[in-house]
Amino acid sequence: MRAIVLHPDIRSRPGRRLPEHGLAEAVSLAGALPELDVIWSEVVRVPRLHPGMLFGAGRIEELGVRIRAENIGLVLVDGPVTPVQQRNLEREWKVKLLDRTSLILEIFADRARTREGVLQVELAALNYQRTRLVRAWTHLERQRGGFGFVGGPGETQKENDRRAIDEQAIRLRRQLEKVVRTRELHRAARARIPFPVVALVGYTNAGKSTLFNRVTGAEVLAKDMLFATLDPTMRGVVLPAAQGAGRKVILSDTVGFISDLPTQLVAAFRATLEEVLSADLILHVRDISHPETAEQAADVEDILSGLGVNRVTPKFEVWNKLDLVEPSAREGLLTQAGTRPGVFAVSALTGEGVEELLLAVSAALAPEKSAARLTLGFAEGRKRAWAHEQGIVTAESQTEDGWDLDVLWTERQEKQWHALRG
Repeated sequence: MRAIVLHPDIRSRPGRRLPEHGLAEAVSLAGALPELDVIWSEVVRVPRLHPGMLFGAGRIEELGVRIRAENIGLVLVDGPVTPVQQRNLEREWKVKLLDRTSLILEIFADRARTREGVLQVELAALNYQRTRLVRAWTHLERQRGGFGFVGGPGETQKENDRRAIDEQAIRLRRQLEKVVRTRELHRAARARIPFPVVALVGYTNAGKSTLFNRVTGAEVLAKDMLFATLDPTMRGVVLPAAQGAGRKVILSDTVGFISDLPTQLVAAFRATLEEVLSADLILHVRDISHPETAEQAADVEDILSGLGVNRVTPKFEVWNKLDLVEPSAREGLLTQAGTRPGVFAVSALTGEGVEELLLAVSAALAPEKSAARLTLGFAEGRKRAWAHEQGIVTAESQTEDGWDLDVLWTERQEKQWHALRG
């Protein structure tokens, strides 16, 4: 489908980002849907909002002439569009119109793979559509991966639509409750395994999946595309250590964040980011080569705060994509990263700086250990074997009744010890 992208630059609502960069991101979002062919894009200056039409009459007419001349079938507006504005613009231009929320929901519907991810996105789309029954919607009978925002026309009575949406939402919530219970059981099982969780978070397309693949040897989809990864992926990995054996951890790759995240997707993010909420260490991956890397980082921090991520959870900043930084700025970034604790400059693509990052992660997760002497009887051979398996025994001597063990262990290992029998 031939499409255009419009980014409204609303003077009365100044943001932290330049409109040109916002437009470029919106074009990238549109490129994430293969059926869309973006013909052109433009920043539209809006001195003041027009409640019924969003843009002024002259600008609407000017854009309409070009839309008709180039046979455009879809207009993407990078920002919020009210139901009334959407209806009026579609009638004026004789095209379909999507706002930013609709587009992101469509991408998520196209990319979600896990059962929970699909259910969460469907529920988010239903909640969004319920507020927009001034126009057609067809996603309950869709024939494609998305929700019908891009798909064919259809009209139903609003009351029937609302009732159908409510009934479908109830069914989805019931299915989600079952999935969530299963996830809780899995999380409880993982909690019994003494491996810390390291979660990768960051703005979409910051290179999280590339770093994940570099560290774990996995083959998670890593493309220069917004929302290439939607469903969280977890792998066990042994980190290098400056001394002795490395530490095994669970590394979690998560969906990328984005500015102006639709409120309908906040619940979906919360459900799929439980590993972040309970992580032992968070790696905030930034695309340091992006012109708005600071603004993207601020958006990520805002979303993490909204999700309820504990502020006391340790966090490292990973300045990724060093390979794309201009040589003139590269040395300055390396120096800056080297003088800031918890900041690491890397290239996940080439591997530069990754070893140093992993050593720091391993050191940060190294738990405090205390020394103790254990006296075991011969009947407690299982406990002795467990202590040796854990590598906590520093010295051992046999007595008439059993063994004396000198151990160096963590608080977690001490609790596991007391839970053992025989």
